[in-house]
Amino acid sequence: MTAGEIRLVFLTEANRASVASLELAPEQRDFVASNAESLDEADLDEDARPRVVMAGDRVVGFLMYDAPLDDDEARIYRFMIDRASQGKGYGKAALREVLGEIGGLGHIRHVSICYEPENEAARQLYRAAGFVEEGLDEDGEMIADLALAASTGR
Repeated sequence: MTAGEIRLVFLTEANRASVASLELAPEQRDFVASNAESLDEADLDEDARPRVVMAGDRVVGFLMYDAPLDDDEARIYRFMIDRASQGKGYGKAALREVLGEIGGLGHIRHVSICYEPENEAARQLYRAAGFVEEGLDEDGEMIADLALAASTGR
């Protein structure tokens, strides 16, 4: 399986248990909310856009973002790849996919993402994608912003 075969699918009852069973490495568990919490949040928040990261027919990760119609900023606030699937380029490919999906919405000009400052893997991934760190939020998480290219032909 190559990173080029990564795709995002909608969260469904059929893939929900697979998402809930995804795990982070022990040293990463303090960096991201549990998927159980995220799934509960997705049920309650009508703005949440949960996506399942698939490698072929395997669930390898989960992410969630919002992109309110009355705002030009989207926010990726959950992003994880299962510990058994890390180091294969899936995170980079999934990030590329979600940024393409967000850009395709048409009204978004900026994408923000927050992460724990000591999460060096996240920092490197987001920096490589063009995110620029803006500083810490009130919870001590790093905020990074990506300006999307203006769409043409609209």
